[in-house]
Amino acid sequence: MQKILIEKPYQFVPPYRRTGWSSFIQRFNLHGIWLRRVEGVVGYEVRGQELLRQSLDQGHGILLTPNHSRAGDPIVMGWLAREVGCHVYAMASWHLFNQDRFSAWAIRRMGGFSVNREGVDRAAINTAIEILERAERPLIIFPEGAVTRTNDRLHALLDGVAFIARTAAKRRAKAVPGGQIMLHPVALKYRFGGDLLASVDPVLSEIEQRFSWQPRRGVPLMQRINRIGQALLCLKELEYFGQPQTGRTAERQQGLIDRLLGPLEEEWLGARQAGPVVPRVKALRMKIMPDMTSGQVEPAERQRRWNQLADIYLAQQVSCYLPDYLVTRASVDRLLETIERFEEDLTDRVKVHGSLKVIIRVAPAIEVSPERDRRATVDPLMARLERDLQTMLDELALESPLYEDGGGSQLAAVRPVRSDAPPQINSA
Repeated sequence: MQKILIEKPYQFVPPYRRTGWSSFIQRFNLHGIWLRRVEGVVGYEVRGQELLRQSLDQGHGILLTPNHSRAGDPIVMGWLAREVGCHVYAMASWHLFNQDRFSAWAIRRMGGFSVNREGVDRAAINTAIEILERAERPLIIFPEGAVTRTNDRLHALLDGVAFIARTAAKRRAKAVPGGQIMLHPVALKYRFGGDLLASVDPVLSEIEQRFSWQPRRGVPLMQRINRIGQALLCLKELEYFGQPQTGRTAERQQGLIDRLLGPLEEEWLGARQAGPVVPRVKALRMKIMPDMTSGQVEPAERQRRWNQLADIYLAQQVSCYLPDYLVTRASVDRLLETIERFEEDLTDRVKVHGSLKVIIRVAPAIEVSPERDRRATVDPLMARLERDLQTMLDELALESPLYEDGGGSQLAAVRPVRSDAPPQINSA
């Protein structure tokens, strides 16, 4: 389990409101250097930046809501700010401020402020609302709430985005005559331009050896991926059910998720829950974590809760494997994402493959109404956001080249992506 939960009392990290460091980072493309080294992202293309520029020129409070398929997404948004010529704020999970001192310092200088995902963080919510109300800078919030590593498909969106946007719209309408909040969905689409088979074969071979298998280098790539996926699912079913289960993959995954979360929901929430996994995970963590962070549990109980948190983490990871993801479109990028998730779930790390370029596409603004239509069963703002984001991702997915299994050749992409690789720097 990756270190995303911090066992100490939460302390809000406010935004850094000066622009000197942000300007320096943009001018010298320091975020680009970081993305190349840490995430393997070597270039970008921005589409629709004129739509964001128009909202800025009109003085609106602006909320940017990207999809969240990779850990580097927040830094990628720095390229959008650079192209448009503005500075941004962004909500960032508190665990990111607890990795090391330099990361905490850099995230804040780039506009990040903390949010406690394991609780109701009124300080973060109020700060976000204030930023939008004053139209201080565009604010970035990732509505999926977690990294998914499924670039072409959205997961369930968290309703907190609508609450923040609507509350800010009410306040801005009172404070500024004609003042509005505009929400811009932003689609981030990563394209891999390298040799897929050469890049992922060492990863697949290492995983196969962990299973005590001989590396299956002569087997078609899709077959290797399917075998590893089935093996991982069977191993977890053996661990939690005592034997492999039968049925369709989607049913087996849901069965494993309910086996992991159901008993914990009965203990901590009083009843088993249904619906998307991320909100279920958040509800459990909000119950389990507070006493741990305040040091109010005995060692044996602390270990029991960490074991529960590990099960919760596993349920979230299982939910990110979409059974039809490779069936509906076996693109180079989807295959790469799936293999990266295998590696991440087994080792808590991912090899940097390089040759990634990202398309940053800004959608037309959605005017945020101060009032919600209570007759609607689904929040209209969230429904519109989800629809606009998924539509853009569906269109961008068609630009990913398909993978020809067996021959290893890759079909030509539909549209080239601009190469704007950051400059090389010497190590200290």
